[in-house]
Amino acid sequence: MSDRPHTLDHQCRRCDVVVVGAGPAGAAAAITLASAGAEVVVIDRATFPRTKCCGDGLTTGALRLLDRLGFDPSKVPSWRPVRTVHIAGPKGTSIRFELPYGPGTFAAIARRSELDHALVQRARGAGARVLEGVALTDLSVTATSVRAHTAAGVIEARHFVAADGMWSPTRKLLSLGSEGYRGEWHAFRQYFTGASTPAREELFVWFEKDLLPGYVWSFPLADGTVNVGFGIQRDRGIPVQAMKQLWSDILSRPRIAAVLGDAARAEGRHLAWPIPARLGDLPVGHGRILFVGDAVAATDPMTGEGIGQALETAIGASEAILGHGPEPDRILDAYDRRLRRTMQRDHRLARTLSNTLARPALAQASIRVAGLTGWTRRNFVRWLFEDYPRAVLATPARWHPQVFNQPGAFAGGATGDR
Repeated sequence: MSDRPHTLDHQCRRCDVVVVGAGPAGAAAAITLASAGAEVVVIDRATFPRTKCCGDGLTTGALRLLDRLGFDPSKVPSWRPVRTVHIAGPKGTSIRFELPYGPGTFAAIARRSELDHALVQRARGAGARVLEGVALTDLSVTATSVRAHTAAGVIEARHFVAADGMWSPTRKLLSLGSEGYRGEWHAFRQYFTGASTPAREELFVWFEKDLLPGYVWSFPLADGTVNVGFGIQRDRGIPVQAMKQLWSDILSRPRIAAVLGDAARAEGRHLAWPIPARLGDLPVGHGRILFVGDAVAATDPMTGEGIGQALETAIGASEAILGHGPEPDRILDAYDRRLRRTMQRDHRLARTLSNTLARPALAQASIRVAGLTGWTRRNFVRWLFEDYPRAVLATPARWHPQVFNQPGAFAGGATGDR
């Protein structure tokens, strides 16, 4: 049952942490903090479930973090584990890559409307108060607290987690926004029914020459629906304004049309959205306020994947709050150091690789080399799906005996397989 008050009750007027935004980042922060005994209030201007533009894909890294948060895949009707991935370069046929067959899940597809709703329910189950239909309207920052002003009243907390998206209202209220910022990537997607059996069961990625380093995808859901879309880097190649006009051409390209099949039919309308991928360029916090997910532009700059990054930043911010006492400077420093030591190194490598994929000959060669042997196919797809950190070889602190041979998510409890 949703908490949708017109005025705040006494339990919500004061708490340990206010979280703004109840998407994956905000829910992950709430689960982490509330599970450790903190009093947490989450506010979001939306009511759940709500439509969210996304490719719906979940990498191994994202799945392991969901597992760590106690998430139950059975709560998501559209949940579809995937084992087989087909990747095609700018020229030639696709190469088949197999994710490990066990134990656990290494890739899955789930509608964001259902995934986010289930995460909100998990946050409530952990003890967080989640207030839907409540937007942040102003902030008051004192020496000892942050006050979140809403139409329902004022919530005062010692700490504040801003999980409020790319155009974070929190950043704007603090005058920390980037004027005119439109993201590094832009994506476009539509659901299809009646697709071919391979499209309904396996994952496809096409690196089209005119979209590089962007790509086209086809991701299957449990109900037989397929999420089909494409992403491009802003200011490189295809203009964002041309994406709608390009859509019918992409769908008619022979190798894409062959996979979708003659009976595939569009369901509903197409949607487009910007993607922020500039972790390290924006302040990660301000006093008692920490930014997570899209609010800190944490999306992977090579693939445009952002759910795992949202979860990772939220858990990192929450553990900094839990582990460094009441001093905001120590908390902010701990969170900043954690991101610089891990995610920012991965993102720098991903930017370099994205520049490689922007050149058709190098993109084709990279995929061909990845498919040379069973070993290269296995390790390339595990690396692509964030089975282990991108820059792990350059970060010895993240080495451990099983770093390259971990089980998938949900291997020991709730299962992602159906």
